[in-house]
Amino acid sequence: AGWSVARQPTMVLGELGSALAGALRKLGEHTVVDEEVMDACLKEVTKALLQADVNVQYVVQMKKNIVKQVNIQELAAGLNARKLLEKAVFNELVNMLEGGGAEVKEKFVPKKGKPNVVMFVGLQGCGKTTTCTKYAYHFQKKGYKPALVCADTFRAGAFDQLKQNATKARIPFYGSYTETDPAKIAADGVERFKDEKNDLIIVDTSGRHKQEDSLFEEMRQVAAAVQPDMTIFVMDSSIGQAAQDQARAFKATVDVGSVIITKLDGHAKGGGAISAVAATKSPIAFIGTGEHIDEFEAFDTKPFVSRLLGLGDWTGLIDKINDVIPMDQQPELMDKLVAGQFTMRILYEQFANIQKMGPMSSVMSMIPGMDGMLPKGQEKASQAKIKRMMCLMDSMTDEELDTTSLKILQDPKRMERIGRGAGRGPGDVVELVEEYKRMAKMMGKMKGMKMPKKGGYGHSQAMAQNMQQMAGAIPPHMLKQMGGMSGLQNMMKQLEGKDMGKMMEQMGGMKGMGKMMKQMGM
Repeated sequence: AGWSVARQPTMVLGELGSALAGALRKLGEHTVVDEEVMDACLKEVTKALLQADVNVQYVVQMKKNIVKQVNIQELAAGLNARKLLEKAVFNELVNMLEGGGAEVKEKFVPKKGKPNVVMFVGLQGCGKTTTCTKYAYHFQKKGYKPALVCADTFRAGAFDQLKQNATKARIPFYGSYTETDPAKIAADGVERFKDEKNDLIIVDTSGRHKQEDSLFEEMRQVAAAVQPDMTIFVMDSSIGQAAQDQARAFKATVDVGSVIITKLDGHAKGGGAISAVAATKSPIAFIGTGEHIDEFEAFDTKPFVSRLLGLGDWTGLIDKINDVIPMDQQPELMDKLVAGQFTMRILYEQFANIQKMGPMSSVMSMIPGMDGMLPKGQEKASQAKIKRMMCLMDSMTDEELDTTSLKILQDPKRMERIGRGAGRGPGDVVELVEEYKRMAKMMGKMKGMKMPKKGGYGHSQAMAQNMQQMAGAIPPHMLKQMGGMSGLQNMMKQLEGKDMGKMMEQMGGMKGMGKMMKQMGM
C-alpha cells in the first residue's frame, strides 16, 4: 500500500478539537462569565465528548469536577472566571486521558547502540503493518538503525506490503514466502539484524478478524522466540469505547507495554478509544493521524489536550523544528538572517524543511488560534507550488543561488535559461523571483536582532527587543490569531528553562514557516 495524503486537512480528532475550542472561544464573547454562561459552555463540551464516543460515566464525572473547581458564586472579585474555566476543562481532560491520575508505566525509549526488539500485535485490519513502518521511520529520523521482520504468515500479501513500505522508507526488511512457522521467521530475522548491528528490530506479527485463541497462542510463541524488549499493541480507534476490552484481552496474553492508536483522522470515535485505553493504565505511545508516513505523532497528554482545545503546543513545535533543521545548522542560518543575507539557497532550504515537517495542518495546530485555519484543498495546492519553485531553483547556478542581487536574479537571459532547465514557463520564474523578494523583505526585519545568552547581562532587554522584531516579522493576520504580543509572551513562558539564545536560533526557522502560512491563504 502506498502512502497517500490525509483525507482532511484538520488536526487529530478534528471535529472534537473544533467543538471544544469553539466552546472555549465563545467564553471570550461574554464580558461577564456567570453560571448561565458556564452551563452553556459545559453543555457544549460534554456534547462534543459524547459525540466522540467517550464513556458517559467519564463525561458526567468530568462535568461535576469542573463545576466543583469553578464555583461562580464563590469566586473572589477580580478573578478571571473564563481563565479558571479554561484551566479546569484542560485539567479534567488531562486527568481523563491519564486514566484518572493512576500510575501508568513509563514510555519505552529504545537505547541506541544495543539491539532493541519490539513486537507489534493487534487484530487484522488495524493498520499494524503500516504502523510498523511509521514507527521505524520515526526512529530512523532520530539516528537509529531500524529493521523490519515480517512474521505474519496468516494474511496473504502481508510480506509484500511490508516489503513495499520498507523499500519506500529505505529500511532493511526480512521475511519468507516459503516458511510457514511465524516464530521461526521472527527468530531468524531478529538474529540476522542483530548480526548486522541494527539497534531497533521491529517484528510484525499476524492478526485475526477477532480475538481468537489461535491468535493469542501464536503471539505467545513469537514472543518466546524473540524475547522482545517491548510489545506494542496496535488498535483501530474506530471501535471507540470497545477499545478498553480489547486492550485488556491482549494485556492478559502478552506483556503489552504500550499502545498505538491508528486511524484517528477518519471518524468520530477517536476520543472514546483514547479515554478507554487510558482506563487500562497502558501508556499510549503514538497516534496515527493519517495514511502518510509522516502522519504519526508521539502521544503526550498535556500537549495533546492543549492542541485539542486550540491552545497550541510551542514546545512540540520547537521539537519538530529541531527534527528537521540540524542543531549545528541553526546558528549558521540565524547568523545569515541577522546579517541580512537572504539568498535563494536559504529559501530552498526553508522549503525543504517545511516539506520534512509533514502535513502543514498538523504543524499549524501547534500554534494557538491557528488550528483549522487552513482552507480545504489549500494544503495540496501549496505543496505543489513549493515543489514547482524547488524545481526551478534546481536549475540555478551556484552564483544565482548565493546572490542577494536582484539585478542578477531578474536578468531576462538567466530567467529564460532557468525556466527552460526546469521545463517551466517564464511566468513560473517571475512567480519565484516575486516570492523571493517578499521573503527577503520579511527576513530583512530580523536584521540586527541580538542573540540573548542564558542569564547573561542585558538578557531581558535583548529579549524585549527581539520580541518586538519577531512580532514585526510575523504576518499581522497570523500574529492576531496567535493572540498578539501577549500570545508571544505566553509562548516564551511555556519555553522557560530553555537556552533562549538557542531558542531564538530555532525561531529563525519558524519565520519561513510563517511566510508559508501566509502564502497558503492565511
